[in-house]
Amino acid sequence: MAEATQPGNPAENTDPRVLRSRQMLMESLLRLLTRKEFDSISIQEIADEATLNRATFYLHYPDKNALLQAMTAARFRDLIARRGLSFTNCDGALRAIALGVCDYLAETTGCPSQLAKMPLEGSIIPVVEGMFLEGAANHAMAPGTDPKLLATTVAWAIFGAARRWYQTSDRIPAEEMAAKIEAMVKPIFLTTSMSSGDKRK
Repeated sequence: MAEATQPGNPAENTDPRVLRSRQMLMESLLRLLTRKEFDSISIQEIADEATLNRATFYLHYPDKNALLQAMTAARFRDLIARRGLSFTNCDGALRAIALGVCDYLAETTGCPSQLAKMPLEGSIIPVVEGMFLEGAANHAMAPGTDPKLLATTVAWAIFGAARRWYQTSDRIPAEEMAAKIEAMVKPIFLTTSMSSGDKRK
């Protein structure tokens, strides 16, 4: 397959026709997921639902797993953008991000049984990591702190807790779970942030 046909090619990302075809494929898969399990969905069904052909599908994605990951990542980024979420400080931002992940899991999967089969961690965690890295760049870290490792640790903690919450049949409201996640994750940031006194030294 030529390089120009790969989904990650920046030269194609602004082509309206390419963007439209990818959007149609994502929406097609999303509709099918409300009716059947991911494993039983074929590429032909995805293409038919999108009113495209198989050849067009393969111009954009090597397989349905790649489409699934692209779809979940796009939907999560859209949710984050709609809510204007960013990590500016520990007060409220952690809870808002955790709530965003919880809500996203509830919106994206038709039923909890599908969640374990969907590569959501590959879609959600990089976005959350990026948010924390961007925020960390504006805050002084304690000596020896690795911002990337910190962002990865927090992103996995939030995602793991949110996934466990969603897979629980008698789960508490998302707002309550987000508060619990914040309480668990916030100490990680407090131990890696420099105090005002440290900054003056």
